Parts: sequence; structure tokens; C-alpha cells
Amino acid sequence: MNRRVATAAILLTLSLPLPAIADVGALSSERRAEIGHMVKQDCGSCHGLTLKGGLGPSLDPARLNLYPEGFLEVTIFHGRPGTPMPPWAPILTPNEIRYIATQLLSGTWYEPK
Repeated sequence: MNRRVATAAILLTLSLPLPAIADVGALSSERRAEIGHMVKQDCGSCHGLTLKGGLGPSLDPARLNLYPEGFLEVTIFHGRPGTPMPPWAPILTPNEIRYIATQLLSGTWYEPK
């Protein structure tokens, strides 16, 4: 897919609505641990096990915080057309996606050098 088409697909994806999201505090500590493990294993398979980048870009919070508010949640929810980034909406609830985005933006799972 050429770059112009990929950019258009990403912009279209970002215009899609994200369902209303509940309080992330509603997740049990057990579920938060499961999600943390999933991020390290599943997301880490592309973004690197330390989330510093690989097939997918680094999930460094300094980099992620350059994007508009909600960008990360929409990306996780819908994926990135034309890239290996899949939509996680079929597997995760909007509340869980918000939790992942919040943790990534805070650097909770990122392992700096």
C-alpha cells in the first residue's frame, strides 16, 4: 500500500467514533495484571518486549504524548489499516483499551535504557 493511501486510511480510522468509556478503576487488580501480561507479550511481539520498538514503533511515553488526546485509544480500538497493527476492539472492552492507553502514556510498562 502506498504512503498516501495508508495516510488516508489512518485519517479515516481516526474519524471513527470510539464508544463511551467507563472508569478504568472498575477493572479488578487481577484483570489489570492480565492486561499487563498481554501488553508485554502480544504488543511486545511487534513493539519489542521492552516496548522500545521493533516491527512496530516504540511505545515510549514521551513519543506517545506527542499525539492528540485519544489518539492511542482510537489506534488500539480500530488498529492501523495498511499496517500489521490489528484492531483490538473484538478482544478488549473500551474500558480495557482506556486502561492500556493510560498505562502506556504514563510509562508504566515501558523499560527505558
